[in-house]
Amino acid sequence: MLHPSYVELMKVVNNNMEIGEEPVVNSRYSIVCATAKRARQLIDGQEPLVPTEKGEKPLSIAVDELYAGELQILSEDDEVEEEV
Repeated sequence: MLHPSYVELMKVVNNNMEIGEEPVVNSRYSIVCATAKRARQLIDGQEPLVPTEKGEKPLSIAVDELYAGELQILSEDDEVEEEV
């Protein structure tokens, strides 16, 4: 079994949501896409945001970063605003 579970990851990511606000992550697919994107960044040479063990795979590191709250998943609207 994968730990943390996707439900736990969703709780961490959506932790700072205000009442009535749409959650940023509301499906497993969103979690998978976000961790895969971060894993590709790690493969391309970006430094991990959490302590890692020797031989730890990029996807495991990405999941650990997300669970530790070191990553912020932006909605598509937020990404567009940030690029401007």
